[in-house]
Amino acid sequence: MDELELLKRDWQKKDKQLPQISFDEIYKMIWKKSSSIVKWIFFISVIEFALPHLLYFLPSMSKSLAIWKDLGLGNFLLFSNVVQYSVVLFFIFQFYKRYKEISSLDNAKQLLSNILKTRKTVKYYVIFCLSLIFASFMVMAVGIYLNEDPMTAMGYSYRPENISPEKLKTTLIATVVVLGVVVTLVMGCIYFLLYGILLKKLNKNYKELKDMDI
Repeated sequence: MDELELLKRDWQKKDKQLPQISFDEIYKMIWKKSSSIVKWIFFISVIEFALPHLLYFLPSMSKSLAIWKDLGLGNFLLFSNVVQYSVVLFFIFQFYKRYKEISSLDNAKQLLSNILKTRKTVKYYVIFCLSLIFASFMVMAVGIYLNEDPMTAMGYSYRPENISPEKLKTTLIATVVVLGVVVTLVMGCIYFLLYGILLKKLNKNYKELKDMDI
């Protein structure tokens, strides 16, 4: 049992007319833990934003960008990048704002309110990121469907002799759709590990404060 649990048990045994020094100690510990959790959420979001830019230096990433342009999806790629940067930077700013707010709080009710706001912000952020990932694959599937020769556009010169162009296109579209579902699910699991564990701890802090009848 950690120090916070011991302090909480001791506080609950005290008479309400006694000075609530232990309550202040418990609140300060919850406040510090919450501030640390939100700080990590902010740091992870910044790393997550910066990491893909490092991947642009890889040859495989350059080839992937070229495929998008060859499929006639260059404008969508530009538009999605603008939307992604704008929204992600907005969320990063919100995480930083929540961290600064919680770090300067001295009121338990305000801490409860900010924990709720942080939970909602993380939830919307994860939904946006997963939606953007899935939408990107769906748009690529549409690009393949509209392209007369998607194999050439994707940089493949190999042509199977025992399959018609229409069936080949359908196979490519189905592959992209399935891949989109798989990647979205995998990224969902990663987001659960990155943010879910932190939110679980944040929820625990929230329940601790609620149980103290603030």
